[in-house]
Amino acid sequence: MRELTLETTRRTEFVEITEQVLEALGDPGDAAAVLIYVPHVTAGVVVQEPRDDDTVAADLAMAFDRIVDDGWPFTHFEDHEQNPWSHIRAALTNSSVVIPLVDGKPALGTWQGIFFCEFDGPRTRRVLVSTLR
Repeated sequence: MRELTLETTRRTEFVEITEQVLEALGDPGDAAAVLIYVPHVTAGVVVQEPRDDDTVAADLAMAFDRIVDDGWPFTHFEDHEQNPWSHIRAALTNSSVVIPLVDGKPALGTWQGIFFCEFDGPRTRRVLVSTLR
């Protein structure tokens, strides 16, 4: 297993991590798939369209901010943080994705990339990458 470390810069942010996953994957040998896992309850991971201009990521962040408004009358508040919206936003994504490998590379479609989803940033975050046989 390999670990990526990310520094997010905004409360809600979608960060494309496809290249970092490829680097962490290295030579996967005869592995059948790659597992990307986010060990955080206020973050997630999704497969979505990467673009050089980040418009898809910005649109996703805007949509999540609107879908789960941080001004709702939440009841979940922790002593040191008031972030109940981030738990709900994370629950709408995935804590992990499994992507098949073809010739040692993730079998992503033409318009697919791997995104880390931050819902309680800015923070330092971990992403775990492991091959499956």
